[in-house]
Amino acid sequence: MQLREIFVAGVLGLALNTTCLTAAGAQTLRVMEGVAQAPLNVPMNRAVVVESDTPFAELSIANPGIADISTLSDKSIYVLGKAPGRTTLTLLGADGRLISNVEVQVAPDVAEFKERLRQILPGETIEVRTANDGIVLSGTVSSTAKLDRALDLAERYAPERVSNLMSVGGNQQVMLKVRFAEMQRSVAKDLSSSLAISGGDSIGVNAETGTWLNGDNGLSNTTITPRDGVQGAMALGFTAGSLQFGVLLEALESKGVVRTLAEPNLTALSGQEAKFLAGGEYPIPVSDDNGITIEYKPFGVELNFTPVVVDGDIINLTINAAVSSIDSNISVQTAGINVNAFQRRETSTTVEMRDGESFAIAGLLQDDFQDLNSQIPWLGDVPVLGALFRSADFKREQSELVIIVTPHLVTPTKGQALALPTDRVRIPTEKELFLFGKVQGGNGAAGEVARQDFSGPYGYVME
Repeated sequence: MQLREIFVAGVLGLALNTTCLTAAGAQTLRVMEGVAQAPLNVPMNRAVVVESDTPFAELSIANPGIADISTLSDKSIYVLGKAPGRTTLTLLGADGRLISNVEVQVAPDVAEFKERLRQILPGETIEVRTANDGIVLSGTVSSTAKLDRALDLAERYAPERVSNLMSVGGNQQVMLKVRFAEMQRSVAKDLSSSLAISGGDSIGVNAETGTWLNGDNGLSNTTITPRDGVQGAMALGFTAGSLQFGVLLEALESKGVVRTLAEPNLTALSGQEAKFLAGGEYPIPVSDDNGITIEYKPFGVELNFTPVVVDGDIINLTINAAVSSIDSNISVQTAGINVNAFQRRETSTTVEMRDGESFAIAGLLQDDFQDLNSQIPWLGDVPVLGALFRSADFKREQSELVIIVTPHLVTPTKGQALALPTDRVRIPTEKELFLFGKVQGGNGAAGEVARQDFSGPYGYVME
């Protein structure tokens, strides 16, 4: 009795195992006579078993190039997908009557592709469909990097037959905060001298060096006219009999510092270019077949950037920045019009960083040095007294440009949360204007600033 129970249990276990393997290994379709059949989906290069409730005597497939069929029994059919497309499977009974027509749809096998897609990009809502012999991807991904990964994986299964209908969700707007800081320093020193002699009874003497006779200068004239650009001059003279001697010393020392500062903030969609210009446009005459026309050259602080949100908060940034100004020291003449040259400092770079991180473009240092010494031959080489016969010019200009860039991922906000500088300015009443001399009503923005506490260090310190 015990052996019989063990034998029955073993047979039942084997039957259950065989049933599970059959269900897991192949897809089956049951055909019932007189009932409309659902389409039979067959993956390419894979097989599906079709079972009929009624024994059939004859089978036919409309397009053997799409699917191949073979009989397993008088009620079972083995259908193999060969090429993408649609065809019809016909089942006939022993008396020649029609049992059923089954529509067979053969498509690329994307089951493995879907599994790999879930493993590589978990949590992404990507839908996979087939179209003819290609793959169609749709849904929403969180970044462009994950979109590219999905497309690369699809190309492995259907080379050059992938249709992308996916969209990128998440935050795709980037605000770029840029700070321009340029310091220009200049030092110039100039020292020149002139010597004049005149008079004499028997022989007339009238000689001068340098710029003594510039303008109304003269040995007997107390008014001194220095040359252009000189801020200080001193004349010394004495007489010896009928001869008059005079020495004119001209000196100049100038120092200057110029600071240029701009902080533009721009917002652009991922992959789109944004431009900024703080400055102006300079008219330049250009000659063509129609005569003289005017073209405008922009100058000032320029910024062009293109952000690309790569993955999450990682931003790929291509930036072109320039600082230009009009150079009045250099000019050319075109069509009778003097046109000034431009001083331009430009940089272009591509970086990758996260939201809120910053990078600096520094080291744009320019140092110009000029030293000029002019003298009368031989006389200027005489010690001490030779300084009366020579002139010396010294000039040095330094400039340094620093650009600090910080990208931020931003989202739109409601208009009620935004405030304009003009929102706090009220038009004064006649009483406030004529009696109290107020140009705006209430305290205004200036009053709010005056009430703020500015104690402690603030501002910029640049050496």
